[in-house]
Amino acid sequence: MRLVVSAPMQRVNVGHKTLADYASIVGRSLADEIRTLAEPLRGKRMLHLSATAFGGGVAEIQYTLIPLLNDVGIEAEWRVIHGRDEFFDVTKAIHNGLQGNPQSLTDEQKDVFMRYNRLNADELEDADEWDLIVVHDPQPAAIRSMLTTTRPRWVWRCHIDLSDPNPDVLEFLLPSISSYDASIFHMHEYVPSAAGLAGAVIWPPAIDPLAPKNMALAPEDAAYIVDQFGIDANRPMLLQVSRFDPWKDPLGVIQAYHEVKSLHPGMQLALVGSMAHDDPEGWEFYNQTVEFAGDDPDVHILSNLNNVGAVEVNAFQVHAAACIQKSIKEGFGLTVSEALWKTRPVIGGKVGGITSQIEDRVTGHLVSSSQECAQRSLEILADPAEARQMARRGKEQVRLRFLTPRLMRNWLALMHHFEGEQVELDFHDARA
Repeated sequence: MRLVVSAPMQRVNVGHKTLADYASIVGRSLADEIRTLAEPLRGKRMLHLSATAFGGGVAEIQYTLIPLLNDVGIEAEWRVIHGRDEFFDVTKAIHNGLQGNPQSLTDEQKDVFMRYNRLNADELEDADEWDLIVVHDPQPAAIRSMLTTTRPRWVWRCHIDLSDPNPDVLEFLLPSISSYDASIFHMHEYVPSAAGLAGAVIWPPAIDPLAPKNMALAPEDAAYIVDQFGIDANRPMLLQVSRFDPWKDPLGVIQAYHEVKSLHPGMQLALVGSMAHDDPEGWEFYNQTVEFAGDDPDVHILSNLNNVGAVEVNAFQVHAAACIQKSIKEGFGLTVSEALWKTRPVIGGKVGGITSQIEDRVTGHLVSSSQECAQRSLEILADPAEARQMARRGKEQVRLRFLTPRLMRNWLALMHHFEGEQVELDFHDARA
């Protein structure tokens, strides 16, 4: 057994944001409603725990949600749990198992998971000083069952697809997640059947329209930025933004690109990802993707290690002829909302939360194969005006449903429910 060296949780500095800056985007009525909901909760304390402060949608949400909650009087804080490679190797195996990978956990892996959760539980000495503690995803899920508290309500926020989990992996995790006062999922299909979860509710995640990744960017500025990464701004480009992960199917995207390129020889492909410290498989699959792409100079595989940050991702999305998210499994896929917010034609895998964001052939395209992905790409190239009309409809849906103030309202409504107060919800009880 390896020793686990104690280290304190890291408090994440999220900066400052104000709800007033979003009112013109989401509407004055929603902004006013949020402030009305927040006023009687002023001074309540909310703590969020997650595995990483960068490299994925969960972290991006927190960087906006936490400061906005503070702006309306909720004392919100975000901490990142301690972990080493051995722990993140196990949590990646758990993540894959919950999304259907048939490989079960060994006793040693289970022990590693529990030891690190115990370490982090011991570090949470101020647990009883919070009114609400939110634990994100499987990595810190066991912390709640390892602590005895009297003041806080505990919420487990699941951001992954549990529609067809490995039953052994789910069985291992269920005792931990069953101890929470509420559980939140992206979709009804993700709630484990017969799990006995208290207060399982459904609401989607959200994007920040004012963050550098989503702020307005002129096409000429986007072209200038992508040019710095070797993209020919005068030729069309297909794009997928995602982690290097087999569930995102970048190899399938490359296959679709090859089909499109056979008819459009000038086509380029950009696969833009990020390498997160809680995803140890990322390097292995990154190398597989590079090898699969071969020596095609028009395939550009880039990441944060190439200095691709939020503004650069924004530029790639704005410049793309079509944005693709050809996932095989997908908890939600906020890159779809990001692309639609920029009024870009979007092609998404017909899986998970992507189907909540795209109405097929109305706001974008849903596909189930590389061949379908190629065909929809060709349709977009053949009729860009129609593709833009679909994207405009998609942007309006994102404005109404998938922006951070709407998510913020959900958290405030849930806090009111914990106080025993009746508040009209724009999410629903998964048990209904």
